[in-house]
Amino acid sequence: MSSKVIRVNIVGAGVSGLIAATVLEKAGFKPHIFERTDRAGGRVKTETKGTLVFDHGFQVLLEAYPMAQKYLDYNALNLQRFQPGSVIFDHEKVTKFGDPIRNSSLLISTIFSRQATFSDKLKVYSLSNELKKQTFEEIFKKQEITTFDYLKRVGFSERIINQFFQPFFSGIFLETDLNTSSRMFEFVFKLFAEGEASVPKAGIEEIPKQLKSKLKNTTFHFNVDINQVDSNGLHINGLPLVESDYTIIATEADDLVNNLRNQHSEWKSCHSFYFETTDKVIKEALIGLIPDKHLINNLHYVNSLTSDRTNLLSVTVVDNKELSGSDLEKRVRHELKAFCDIEAGALQHSFIIPKALPQLDNIQYQIPATETQILDNVFLAGDITLNGSLNAAMMAGEQAAEAVIAKLGVME
Repeated sequence: MSSKVIRVNIVGAGVSGLIAATVLEKAGFKPHIFERTDRAGGRVKTETKGTLVFDHGFQVLLEAYPMAQKYLDYNALNLQRFQPGSVIFDHEKVTKFGDPIRNSSLLISTIFSRQATFSDKLKVYSLSNELKKQTFEEIFKKQEITTFDYLKRVGFSERIINQFFQPFFSGIFLETDLNTSSRMFEFVFKLFAEGEASVPKAGIEEIPKQLKSKLKNTTFHFNVDINQVDSNGLHINGLPLVESDYTIIATEADDLVNNLRNQHSEWKSCHSFYFETTDKVIKEALIGLIPDKHLINNLHYVNSLTSDRTNLLSVTVVDNKELSGSDLEKRVRHELKAFCDIEAGALQHSFIIPKALPQLDNIQYQIPATETQILDNVFLAGDITLNGSLNAAMMAGEQAAEAVIAKLGVME
């Protein structure tokens, strides 16, 4: 490589952009990251009020993510782990349903649960073992069908689909009909079978905070709203061109690059509520589910994972059924009382998250680094290029950075 200082600009300080900067720093570059908000993290955000922690939506770290294992220090994150199961609220009957092999306390309740037939329970065990033997690359090469069709093809009963799979995976996929690709279902199912689901004690934003703290030669530019990216660099209203030798776009690119302006991305949304409650209906670190496509998709007590004494209940709504504002909150309170016998107290925080997950077709685990290039010196990153997951965001950032490095190696 020549002695010329190569200027690499990264647009977006989300997880993908932070990983791109990490890879570039390791290769000897000093990248610049431009972010339109006031801090790094992208969609992985946390707000606090006193000792209370409010994540932007119900987000968890699946510890079996290969890229998370590669780039994160789990011990430093002080991870608080969920138990491998759920509490199902079904017509005034409450049942614990989960993996008794990994948590023996769930054995009796799972064996006698009415949410699944005996055949269903054997199929869950069999599918778990089968997917453990497959690589992620093998899973993402399979033909795609909907998750609902996949579950029917495997032979699961309508009972377990409606009582467990639909509410549980709706909270992950952020859609209630299980139309998400079967590749994504197998990917997530395998991750749950092989590892823990957890949240950093101080909130999910500890993940990008840790990634940012490791960057020593990256310059951050916050509160910068870029309106166009081309081969010359970054265009910002009222400011001179920010020149680039190479640019990595680690955010939505359709409004930034001229030849992508007709390719708008589709997004899935959700609502998140945080209520104080007097009592804890769920005593363990388990996720609560309400079947039959009611307004509430899932709920859990935040302080089930921490030592905080405040009973802070997190509630996720995937399909708001065209309700909003106080009407939506009233309906959520009603369902908590009617189905879970939970009297919701003060609303401590709520979020409307219009862009919670990208809605993608033909999802991929990874793509060749060369396919991240859209202009001669402009490359794409972000989970939107692969699949909607933290692992994909990291993978895409790594691939885009490697593509820049590889191109420089060819050119020099």
